[in-house]
Amino acid sequence: MTHALEGGLWLHRHVLRGEPMAHLVSSDKQALLAAGRRLGLDPAWLQYKALKHPRGGRRVEAWHWDLRGKFLQRAVHSAKETD
Repeated sequence: MTHALEGGLWLHRHVLRGEPMAHLVSSDKQALLAAGRRLGLDPAWLQYKALKHPRGGRRVEAWHWDLRGKFLQRAVHSAKETD
């Protein structure tokens, strides 16, 4: 999370009601929009939520995509390519 709040991209995977999903999170809105274009996401789906930075507790502007299904698969595949 710290990486995302310092401008990086963070793929936070979890399960909701038995369905695998993830949030792709960043404080860099433009980086998230660029990642969304690569994944085929509609910019209208981008969500804003200020998050508390683990170092110091200040609130940081942040955005995220909710990913599931084919979009989650694309993001995971893309993340593996960059590792």
